[in-house]
Amino acid sequence: MKLLHTTSFTLLAAMAFVTATFYFSQPASTALNSSAQDLSPPPPAPARGVDGWVYDRYPDFVPLPHPAEHRKGELPPQYRVSPTSPFVVNCEGVSQTGTSYINAEVEPSVAVNPTNSDNLIGAWQQDRWSNGAARGLAAGVSFDGGKTWAQRLIPFSRCSGGTAFNGGNYERATDPWVTFSPNGTAHAMALALNRTSNSRNAMLASRSLDGGLTWSNPATLILDIDGIAFFNDKNTITADPTDSDYVYAVWDRLSSNGNGPTYFTRSINGGVNWEAARSIYNPGATNQTIGNVIAVLPDGTLINLMTKIVDAGGVGVATLEVMRSTNKGTTWSQPFLISDLLAIGTHDPETGTPIRDGSILAQIAASPDGKLYVVWQDSRFSGGARDGIAFSQSLDGGFTWSNPVRINFDNSVQAMIPVVNVRADGVIGVSYYDLRSNTTAPTLLTDYWLTTSTDGVHWSESRITAAFDYTTAPFAGGYFVGDYQSLVSSNNIFIPFFVKTNSGDFGNRTDVFSAPAIFSTYSTTHIATSSVVAKNSSLRQRVHENIQRVKKQRALRWRSQNYLKPGDNR
Repeated sequence: MKLLHTTSFTLLAAMAFVTATFYFSQPASTALNSSAQDLSPPPPAPARGVDGWVYDRYPDFVPLPHPAEHRKGELPPQYRVSPTSPFVVNCEGVSQTGTSYINAEVEPSVAVNPTNSDNLIGAWQQDRWSNGAARGLAAGVSFDGGKTWAQRLIPFSRCSGGTAFNGGNYERATDPWVTFSPNGTAHAMALALNRTSNSRNAMLASRSLDGGLTWSNPATLILDIDGIAFFNDKNTITADPTDSDYVYAVWDRLSSNGNGPTYFTRSINGGVNWEAARSIYNPGATNQTIGNVIAVLPDGTLINLMTKIVDAGGVGVATLEVMRSTNKGTTWSQPFLISDLLAIGTHDPETGTPIRDGSILAQIAASPDGKLYVVWQDSRFSGGARDGIAFSQSLDGGFTWSNPVRINFDNSVQAMIPVVNVRADGVIGVSYYDLRSNTTAPTLLTDYWLTTSTDGVHWSESRITAAFDYTTAPFAGGYFVGDYQSLVSSNNIFIPFFVKTNSGDFGNRTDVFSAPAIFSTYSTTHIATSSVVAKNSSLRQRVHENIQRVKKQRALRWRSQNYLKPGDNR
């Protein structure tokens, strides 16, 4: 395929900070030669922590020494990743509508450098807007396993250093995702968009050759000038763990008539260039996919997980499916069914106020021995009364899948936003939120949990953080800490990377935390349970209403009003 997009690598000037740090692209006159820089191998990674290599090249590098919070019983140490907002007033360049929640961080993604297990890169939405996206994306860099962090900005929007000259000339950015290639090159992806000056929206990618300290100018993977007609949404990027040359990006591209195929592009030279984006699956008519994310099996087979939403006689029906590619994305199989998705969404049980969760999104992980694991929200385990956490596994490369089982411990309360990871030793980890600490008080006390298993049947659960008040979160069609959170592992230790609120602090509503899960004992053990639920008209209607509610929430940032059919804007 013809290579259309080129990433010119320009170092962003690194400046030390105390409470916040801002980074801008260097002037063009100081830019390194793009071909020489892009094609050179990454510099040698430090063996452990922030060693002489980092300080030799960046003598002003100062990691933020965020102290660990006090341990409470079995809680692991928690390290604050996000400082206060680095963005200046009116950095968008044009007047904006909506409420900007300054200092609020949401929707984090994190990755571990395979050449240096102490090097982590996280990214998140910084200063979330009430009506879609954020002022920009911020990144955190750690060289000590997630204990201390330095902030960096990736120029995906004007507030984080994007300009008309470097490819990041957008008012807002959202949906951060980060990944590492086997040679230590880091890749980041974002959806960038304008909301005031025009309706342009684009998928952008950037890469780092030095563990996240500096980032290239963004490469444009797709650009739609007429955002009324087409909108690109819910992107992920995956570096091939078997070949550093290959990097894959997927998303859904929505049209105003409701159709939303899966779009795909790849780089075959480590993120220097990208092929023209193309549709690899179209469910047809007014149907769409969402939540596309690629996992890679040890033999190099690509597995694309997606939620498919179809209109069945005016009722929305969602299923989880996977597609396979055995030639690094050149061709793809037809989808294989995992399960119906029967999420009804979560809410404050006292007030009914919605929580904007990940109810129509699933997450996937591949184990070192080739097993696949998928997790998602589902109401089948309570007869359609509330969402729990569903788990399914495939032992044959995604062709067939086990019946879903419930893995959240407390089935009497709502659970949400699961993410899955597999350690090098094969242990499965799933982190998620639930409401078991909530009371009838005017707060919404929420816990964050990690449950682990060696076989997908027996699970041991531990608390990650003390209960916090979800109502302090930004409001974006519901209380919002992100459609997803993140979970990785390093040296056979799970590292949850998540957002929690600073309960009652409306000047700094949320922060991102890392919490290396070092436990002396596990708190509870249970056996996963399956359930057969009658998909009657009442449950189908609740699932349909949740699908339409999520569509409305996502349409906040899309200026087309034709995406929702008449009667759906409820």
